[in-house]
Amino acid sequence: MSKITYIDEADIENKRVLLRTDFDVSLNPNYTIADDARIRNNLPTIHFLLKHHNRLICIAKLDRPKGREVKYSMRVVVQRLKQYLPGYKIRLVEDFLTEDKATFEKQTEKEILILENMRYYEENKKNSDEFAKNLSLLADVYVNDGFAISHRKEAWVVGVPKYLPSYGGLLLKKEVQTISRSVRKPKKPVVAIIGGAKIETKINFINKLTEIADYVLVGGGLANTFLCAHGYEIGKSYCQLEYVNMARKLLLLASQKKTAVIIPSDVVIGDPDNSENGGKVVKIGQIPKGAVALDIGPETQAKFGSIIAKAKTIIWNGPIGYFENPAYRRGTDFIYYAISDNKGATTIVGGGDTIAAISKKEYLDKITHVSTGGGAMLEFIEKGILPGIEALKR
Repeated sequence: MSKITYIDEADIENKRVLLRTDFDVSLNPNYTIADDARIRNNLPTIHFLLKHHNRLICIAKLDRPKGREVKYSMRVVVQRLKQYLPGYKIRLVEDFLTEDKATFEKQTEKEILILENMRYYEENKKNSDEFAKNLSLLADVYVNDGFAISHRKEAWVVGVPKYLPSYGGLLLKKEVQTISRSVRKPKKPVVAIIGGAKIETKINFINKLTEIADYVLVGGGLANTFLCAHGYEIGKSYCQLEYVNMARKLLLLASQKKTAVIIPSDVVIGDPDNSENGGKVVKIGQIPKGAVALDIGPETQAKFGSIIAKAKTIIWNGPIGYFENPAYRRGTDFIYYAISDNKGATTIVGGGDTIAAISKKEYLDKITHVSTGGGAMLEFIEKGILPGIEALKR
């Protein structure tokens, strides 16, 4: 049976390594780095490969540029890497397709090349075979250490492994093994907490959770669609009306599989643009017609908290309220502290917004695994495979 070989199981030495990293850091409004956790997550793989005298050529993306937008250049990442790898010369290659070949041929062990934002290349997104071949010509081996985008069928994810001996990095190994263990043989009871706004990206995931979870706690904008499915008035709260029937089917499916789907029993209503006033708590069924629900209320917190406290496996994806406004982040904070308080559970937390909501918190070491993937984590739990992972198998 074909399987992935990880870099700590192989003899990769004195090679030119094309390393797919996850340097997609969150940025401040002035395009400086807000949080560099994603760079730090790749450092174990970088150190491991450097220790074995390899020359690294890193490929990564940053945000979602429209064309070659300078504000999304990898320059900020290069500057930050210099702080973490002081003994190395770190250089940005603006366009590897037109770069002088000598840059790559004369690269030394003490020089790390960072190719410019892969999102600048349309051919990459379109999974162009020629683009993949051009990338592969730069190196002797390929290493994928970017779980977060391994669900994409793009040239740098699935194309390059056709042309080079390919391996998984240490971060990818940790992601794949930790999530697989927790989903295949989870300790019961399993509690899944699902938040965020959009239901369409999570329907299949919730469907899968009804097979493995004992409880599914629903919050965020997502909960409004389920409240509508129960026939509640939700005022002007965010709701995807076209998915209400789908939510009803999921509730029916969950009840058949003895999975309890718990929706809020009270919410905090208020003005999303007002951070001074913390809003008002109302029961479900008493939401005024013009009101907007922005967080779970204290009764729901208590209910969610008691379920989380007895869990042995916890999977959390998506904030529970409008956390970007400090007045409406109490629910998300409560969930975080309830999870970190449960010392006997295996806990997996993932998704870009979820990680942004907890990245500056204490007790992060109490979480078993903070996944770098949002969509990738959802898809991996749902299907058990990802295109980028399958591409490494041989």
